[in-house]
Parts: sequence; structure tokens; C-alpha cells
Amino acid sequence: MTALNTYFSGMRASVRPVLVLRGERLWEIDALRGVAILMMVVYHLLWDLASLGGYDIALRSGFWHHWQIATASLFTGLVGLSLTLSYHRERRSHPSGSLWSKYVVRGLTIFTWGLVIGLVTYLALGTGYYVRFGILHLIGLSIILAYPLLRFRWLNLALGVALTLLGPAVESLRLTMPALEWLAPTPGSGVDYAPLIPWFGRVLIGVFLGNTLYPGGQRRFSLPELGHSGLIMPLRLLGENSLLIYLLHQPILLATLALLGVISF
Repeated sequence: MTALNTYFSGMRASVRPVLVLRGERLWEIDALRGVAILMMVVYHLLWDLASLGGYDIALRSGFWHHWQIATASLFTGLVGLSLTLSYHRERRSHPSGSLWSKYVVRGLTIFTWGLVIGLVTYLALGTGYYVRFGILHLIGLSIILAYPLLRFRWLNLALGVALTLLGPAVESLRLTMPALEWLAPTPGSGVDYAPLIPWFGRVLIGVFLGNTLYPGGQRRFSLPELGHSGLIMPLRLLGENSLLIYLLHQPILLATLALLGVISF
């Protein structure tokens, strides 16, 4: 019962709005996450216009395709980097023993929100556009899978690069394996699709960067204190509310575009 209570508490806490910036956090990480949020909103706005509004926008090639790859790479890399920070912070409080249960609950929390997104998009948009295994599914599963590797540095770089390079090779095979679409690229696997190969590789590269740039959870390089500057503060606020924004931004975009008569369902 305690584990179940922890899980539901985590679900509630994960979407609780952060209105006041938390001073103990590294401002540059939250600011970068805020940048990723803005990039995501821009891409999803264009996706809505192209897929539901009939606008001729090339999203699967050229600039906007690279924009989407860069956005997802920034998100997943920050997941890995942030995992190292949380791991070292937890280790300072609990120097011995397993932290496995904490990461399982945290991963299941994010994965559950991915299931919610999948159900909502299935009901709202049908089989052609619903999220089968999207970025939240990936992040949730990655948090659990990455836990045994959080202590390592170069191993994560090697595994991360290998998985990243393996992605295009597997995709070129155009395998039809719906039961394994969570693992490797499968044609026709819905929108916001992010299988473990290659995207878990970006998470592991983020773990490598975290253990390299922030050993022991501490910044090893000097950085001007810009956390309270005019531009950085709103980015930090976006970054600290990233999951909540992720869950709400598409309904807001779709409702606004529908009210304006730009799209129709």
C-alpha cells in the first residue's frame, strides 16, 4: 500500500505547477529544458497546421525535420543529465543501499502520463494519429533502465553512441514488428514516436555528460550567475513545469486553432 501511495503522490507532484523558482537547482539545466519546451511547441503548432489544417509544411524532411530531431535530442539528453544530478543528490542522503525503487516509481509515473496521452489522442484523433510509444513512454522507461548505469561515465558514452548509430540501420530494414515498436523503429507507429533504439542512446549520452560536466552533482566549470536575468527566468520557469506544459499545450493549441477556424477535426 505504501508503494501505491508513493506512486499516486508522485503522479500528483509531477504536474503540480511550479510558480516560484527553486534556488537549489542548476539554472542552466532548467533554462535548456525551457528552450526545448519552446522548440516543441513551435513544432507541434506546425504539425497541427500541416496535419489538421491542410497547410503545405514539410515536416518530414529539411529544416523542420532537423528541428524535431534537435528538440527530441535536447529533451532526452537532459533526461540523462538530470538523472545523474538526482542520483548524486540522493546518494548524499543515502550513501548506501539501493535507490532502485525511487527510480522505478519515477519512471512509472512518467510512463503512466504517456499512456494517458496515448488514450486521449486515440479517442480524439483516431488510429492514424494517436501516440503509441511517444516521448513520455520513452522517458519513463529510460529512467528505469538507466538506473544501473548512472554510476558510469565512458560506458554510457559507448552504449549511447552505439544505440544512436544503430537506429538508422534498423530503420532502413523497415521491419514490421508491432509488438516490438517500443524497442526499435517500426513503420507506421503513430505520431510522436520515440523507440528505445535510437532514443535511449541520447539518454545515455546525457548520463555521460552529466557525470563529466557535473561529477558528484556539482558543476565542474565556471558559469556567470544568469539565473535571475530577464531572459533566463522565464525559461527556467518553463523548464521546471515541462511535464505540465507537455500535457496541456496541444489541447490549448488545438482549441485555439479550431476557434480561429484554422483547423477542423
